[in-house]
Amino acid sequence: MYDIVIVGAGTAGLSAAIYGVRAGKKVLVLEGQNFGGQIINSPEIENYPGIAKTSGFEFASGLYEQASNLGADIEFEQVVEVEKQGKGFIVHTGGRQIECLAVILATGAKNRPLGVEKENQLIGMGISYCATCDGAFFRDQKTAVVGGGNTALEDAEFLSNFCEKVYVIHRRDEFRGEQWLSDNLRKKDNVEFVMDSVVTDIIGENGVQGVIIKNVKTGEETELSVTGLFVAIGQMPDNKAFEKLVDLDSGGYIQAKEDCKTSCEGIFAAGDCRTKGVRQLATAAADGAVAGLAACEYINKSQ
Repeated sequence: MYDIVIVGAGTAGLSAAIYGVRAGKKVLVLEGQNFGGQIINSPEIENYPGIAKTSGFEFASGLYEQASNLGADIEFEQVVEVEKQGKGFIVHTGGRQIECLAVILATGAKNRPLGVEKENQLIGMGISYCATCDGAFFRDQKTAVVGGGNTALEDAEFLSNFCEKVYVIHRRDEFRGEQWLSDNLRKKDNVEFVMDSVVTDIIGENGVQGVIIKNVKTGEETELSVTGLFVAIGQMPDNKAFEKLVDLDSGGYIQAKEDCKTSCEGIFAAGDCRTKGVRQLATAAADGAVAGLAACEYINKSQ
């Protein structure tokens, strides 16, 4: 019997484990793939408070070792279901059932890929899914943002402050994002909209040197010379296994506010898997702390 079972060993999950074991609870972290989450693929991190510069792997490894050394059990198993039973829960994996008093869901979210050749190869070498994380590395360079929602427009706005040129590539003739965002971008001399277009190929072997775009109406292909390609076409949370237990929004994110409490008492959601406005490394760690302490408080009150 565990006090807390945490689903996911990313920044939020491991931060929650640290706070849980420091509060004297018996904590198990279950991860279906690799520890660290999305950040483990980032070659450089320069926006985490108190750490001037590190790599995603170093950051994630430090969290893993800290949680483990403090006493958290971290095991690599895929959680397929969480079941409410009496005052506690049963967490089902592919091979066993684990009883606990509280659950923290920290399953994260995956960036939706473009699905073009070389995309995976060049992640961290010109391709990024987070302008606020990596944009500063492209100062005075030409970049492109792919997407038409608020995130894409906000990314373009951010990049326009220090990039020589920012192309905004969108497959439709109108943006899905808010009008005021696109209006602000139209006022900028270094921002150019490339509408009705999709990226069909990425140029470069050891780094992005350009992209090939195709106009979906005319079929015409054009080459854009850029060194940075920022993909902002949405994220994909993986919360379907918990949809019968906690409320999800239309995008599949767990409905939880800053207190990380879900619609099911005793289950908490932390990090990118929950409904929130800002998804950054610092906010994931903050969610982990909040969820970890909230789970401890819930257990203390229910005993």
